[in-house]
Amino acid sequence: MAGIGNADECPKSLLESMARRLDSAAVVKRRANVKLLLASAAVLEYVFHVAASIRVLIVDDHPLFRNGLRQVIQSDARFELVGEAAEGLAAWQSILEKTPDVAVLDINLPGLTGLEVARKIHDQKLRTRVIILTMFKEEALINRALDLGVNGFVLKENAVEDIVNAIVTAAQGGHYLSPAVSGCLVRRRNRAEALAAHKPGLEELTKAERRILKLIAEKKTSREIAAELFISPRTVEAHRANISGKLELHGSHSLLQFALEHRSSL
Repeated sequence: MAGIGNADECPKSLLESMARRLDSAAVVKRRANVKLLLASAAVLEYVFHVAASIRVLIVDDHPLFRNGLRQVIQSDARFELVGEAAEGLAAWQSILEKTPDVAVLDINLPGLTGLEVARKIHDQKLRTRVIILTMFKEEALINRALDLGVNGFVLKENAVEDIVNAIVTAAQGGHYLSPAVSGCLVRRRNRAEALAAHKPGLEELTKAERRILKLIAEKKTSREIAAELFISPRTVEAHRANISGKLELHGSHSLLQFALEHRSSL
């Protein structure tokens, strides 16, 4: 049987047929690659969504209010509601078991209050961010919450409007206060600046010294501070002496008095 010698000897129709087949195969391959890329993108988008969703726990002893929060949170694709509780002890157990990114806590809860739960989270250095819900606008209460490392302070009257922004901000490590009480942050900052001007030694404190000063402001003893920071009581006493020297404080109780008086500014 005679073979095909070269392209010039091939019938033109045969060459055209071969070209069409090659083009068709290339198109099929390109389409398959596109489908593969689209499928991969969909998988990545799903994985990213799951990984990026903010895990939220809501705690309030009023079922109707809690139901309203649930509806708001579940309607936002950025959030995953991991649990609910109606009192403080159950909230604390849920936080330990489910490790939510953000816990939304009513300040007045049976068992443990919202601030007591926040203190436990703060003392145990858990990663859960805290948003406090309250009907009260007292600045002293807000300062107490901020001193405990709370990331959000939302008035119940504005909760439906504010809670989404509060959760997102808290999850990112920021602070959110309902607009009605946001002036507290400004006043707190102004007090801190005024105190720094009055006591320039504050700027000289090391990170460890400033942390110990804040713990003193929480009325913790040297032994309690030592246990929390995993250092010896003698080391705490040395830090206290250094702080007193830098702040030019004299007398056995002067450091404690200073810390308590300026607690919200430290």
